[in-house]
Amino acid sequence: MAEDTSNKAGASDGKRRFSPPDTFLILFWVALLAWLATYIVPAGQFTDTENGVSLESFETLGRQPATLFGTGGETGFLNLFFDGLVSGGPYSATVGLMAFLLIIGGAFGIIMRTGAMEAGLKALLAERETPADWLPPLLFVLFSLGGAIFGMSEETIVFVMILLPAFQRVGYDSLTVIATVYVGTQVGFATSWMNPFSVVVAQGIADVPVLSGAGFRIIMWAVFTAVGAAWIWRYARAVQRAPEASRAHASDAAFHAGNPISSETTTFATGHVLIIAIIVLGIAWVAWGVGVHQYYFPELGAQFLTMGLAAALVGRVFRLNGMDFNAAAQAFQHGAMQLVPAALIVGIAKGVVILLGGDDPSEPSVLNTALASIASLTSNLPEPVAGVSMFLSQATINLFVVSGSGQAALTMPLMAPLADLSGLNRQSAVLAFQLGDGFTNIIVPASAPLIGCLAAAKLSWTIWAAFVWRFLALLILLGMATMLVAVLTGFS
Repeated sequence: MAEDTSNKAGASDGKRRFSPPDTFLILFWVALLAWLATYIVPAGQFTDTENGVSLESFETLGRQPATLFGTGGETGFLNLFFDGLVSGGPYSATVGLMAFLLIIGGAFGIIMRTGAMEAGLKALLAERETPADWLPPLLFVLFSLGGAIFGMSEETIVFVMILLPAFQRVGYDSLTVIATVYVGTQVGFATSWMNPFSVVVAQGIADVPVLSGAGFRIIMWAVFTAVGAAWIWRYARAVQRAPEASRAHASDAAFHAGNPISSETTTFATGHVLIIAIIVLGIAWVAWGVGVHQYYFPELGAQFLTMGLAAALVGRVFRLNGMDFNAAAQAFQHGAMQLVPAALIVGIAKGVVILLGGDDPSEPSVLNTALASIASLTSNLPEPVAGVSMFLSQATINLFVVSGSGQAALTMPLMAPLADLSGLNRQSAVLAFQLGDGFTNIIVPASAPLIGCLAAAKLSWTIWAAFVWRFLALLILLGMATMLVAVLTGFS
């Protein structure tokens, strides 16, 4: 309702409000520019790829303009959507990845439909009238896990609404709530070892084994999450002792005057415990399959589907959230629909690469020419500097392309082979992407989940930005240090 009112107000005062372009619109313009580039930029290829690509073996050929409408297997501008969506097979970074995304979305749609996470959180906070210093850091860790495991983001709006009255009861402000919930998920999102929206998509596009490098990333997640938990613990204690010092003190007072504290409690039942156990055991099974048997998209899809079916069965037996098998089927569809945009983005981005001539370094393409041009500027940089530059570049791009899967689709076809030319491995390129994509989500005003969380607490973005920018600066510094460690240790 608040969003509708805001839109009407904007229309009535005659002012045009900036609306960030949709990811698909950005992809359309990128596709159009790519098509025009084939008429301007000559195609190029690397003639010697036996020991990797190098600038010494690059040669330019003539221009190879793409048509508007391709026939007989030729890819033209109007064909790129279809050609990208059907490229490859079950183990490919397009069809295989798209299918995997839809399955994992459906599985977690069923898990979320059971209400186990909401019930557990409400039970943890119910009837708590005394200050509890451990609550914010503990919940920060849990929400970081949510961001790391299944890319929790939009769901944070609901949890902010759940936590607001409970946190007010123990003396915290709305900044503590949003920092605990939203920042927690974004720290987990950025440092994840299995986030389907960022790591999985980026590794698939970069032709890196999916879920590889998990050991390094789990350690990274633990370090960043510990730093975040310490930060929110310190702030929460301070605001309890001096509520009037909070930047949100006046805003919170006005908000809570018309929103009495809810005393509603929820029983955390046996079925909820079983759902949590399914998630834990399922993730352990996935880690075992990848680490021991090198499972890929087909096997991983079957594992996540098993988790979803098990959750549906438990939800039906214990009638969690009024669930039956029809509701489970609808939840699967709804969850899969949430990842349809990500799947389409992967396919369309692949179509752009095909339009440019493909990503095979030994075949003529405009993409190879672009890579050689950029690499000639960065080839003299030390590898650690190149790695940090990749991270900062991705962080800057995220200010304009907020979608994780969209940014992966736009940047990884270029960044992955650029890493080859710069002497870096592709795992480091994926790491630069995920860190750059995740951290700036904490403050970028184009992030719908952030704006939704702020709206739920009736908190202005300017107050939030003034509060969180120092922590964001710390995360960026730690991200640069992480890239240095990854490059110097040969992370792969």
